Parts: sequence; structure tokens; C-alpha cells
Amino acid sequence: MLKVALTGASGLVGSRIVELLNQKINFISVPQNKLDITNANAVSRKIDQIDFDIFLHLAAYTNVIGAEKDRELAFQVNRDGTKNLFEAVNAKNKKFIYISTDFVFDGTTPPYNETSLPHPEAVYAQSKYAGEQLLRDKVIIVRIAYPYRARFDAKRDFFRTFKMFLEEHRPLSMISDSLMTPTFIDDIAYALDYLFHNYKPGIYHLVGSQAISPYGAVMLVAKIFNLKTDLVTKITYEEYVKTRARLPQFADIRSIHNNFYKMKSFEEGLKEIKHQLEV
Repeated sequence: MLKVALTGASGLVGSRIVELLNQKINFISVPQNKLDITNANAVSRKIDQIDFDIFLHLAAYTNVIGAEKDRELAFQVNRDGTKNLFEAVNAKNKKFIYISTDFVFDGTTPPYNETSLPHPEAVYAQSKYAGEQLLRDKVIIVRIAYPYRARFDAKRDFFRTFKMFLEEHRPLSMISDSLMTPTFIDDIAYALDYLFHNYKPGIYHLVGSQAISPYGAVMLVAKIFNLKTDLVTKITYEEYVKTRARLPQFADIRSIHNNFYKMKSFEEGLKEIKHQLEV
């Protein structure tokens, strides 16, 4: 059985990967509370103690707003921590997969595929791209975008936040002139399973097959789950970012390298989630 060590095994994405694939892959969790990845010596000692075939690096500093206030910490975790892990894994001559983000693109000239040139604007995105630059051509880099799933008590993704607001009949002001690419986490897991067993260094976008505006996304959630939309209103991107960190406006992410697993559209993902919640 393939052995995959990973950071972020308890997170939104990592926990679902483990849940779906643990019957055929032996996962070895490296929890953040047990290892400071910014400490190179500690990382080297820990990695040396683990027997694995592939190291999947999911853990990251992901607080987009917080990163603007603490640039140093974001880079320590996302660049330096990634460097420490890769060097320790590489010293064992093992394979490495780095999970990155669609935020490395600035959202001004969509669509973006694996050959598009990143231009990260926010500190979080810059720090994740710095990790990519250290690893390029040496490992598999996987970019994901707006991941969502049916259940996860520890953290609400954007889908479950939208659904909660609609269910509680609370006002929602949604951007109508921007694009996001929602990605069903189950699809990420199954696509990663292919890459685990068919490892080839390169960049892969494991993203949903449909770019949609946040307003359109809310309306789809309402449609699939039969919820009222009378308190949903439209706002512009510029109105939204006046008081928040700027996010990529047109995050239309596509893939030319993923020819091995068909990713769902947002509507298809929501229908699958509805089925999962009913059984």
C-alpha cells in the first residue's frame, strides 16, 4: 500500500482526502501542533523518523486578511516552512506534492491555466507563490480554488456559509461582477489519488469546471436546496473590496494538464452534496 505523509490532515481539504482514500492509501499525519515547520532542524528530525513514499504538503498560513498585517509570519510558514519540508523530504529521495492556490493570479486577465504567468497581489498569495518558486520543476504543484464539501464541523467553507445565511433568512450582499471557480473537495481527493499513483513533476490545476460569480453561486445554492433569495442583493467588486483585502476579481481557473479526472461544475457538486446530506 502506498504511504503518504501529510501536513494539514485535520483541515478542510486534508481531512476529506484521508476520509475518502484511506482504504487504499496509508496516510501518516504530521500535525502542525506537533511540528513547527519553520524550524528546519525539527523538520529534518521528524521527516527522518517517518517511512513514506510521497509527502503531501497541505498545511499553510491561509488567513488572507491576517497576512496583510503579518507578512513575516505568512512567509515564514508558506515559503520557509515549505522549503524546510522539501529539503528534508528530498534528502530521503522521496516525492513531494505542494498544494497551492488560484490566488497566485491577480484576476485581471482570465482565464488562467497551468501555463499562465502568476502575478500575486495579496501577501498570502505572494507567500504561497514564493513556495512554488522554490519547488518549480522539482515536484508536483497542485493549485486548488474555493474548495467546498458537504460537512466539516471545524470550519465553514464558502458554500456552507452561503447556505447558512439563506437558511436563516439573513441578508446577503453578493458580488455580481467577478468570477470564482468553486472546487468540490471530493474531486480534489480523487484527482490526487491519480497523481499519487502516476507521479510526474509539474503544475496541475485541480479545480471545478465552472467559473461563476459569487452572486450566481448563491443563487445556485438556493436553487438546489430550495431556499428563498428575497434578501440576496447584488454589489460590485469595487464596493466589496473597499473595506477588505483585495481578492482576484476574475478568478476563472482552468486546466490543460488534468486529462485524467473530470472535475464537477458547481451545480454538479451541489447536487452530489445534496445527495450526501440525504443519505
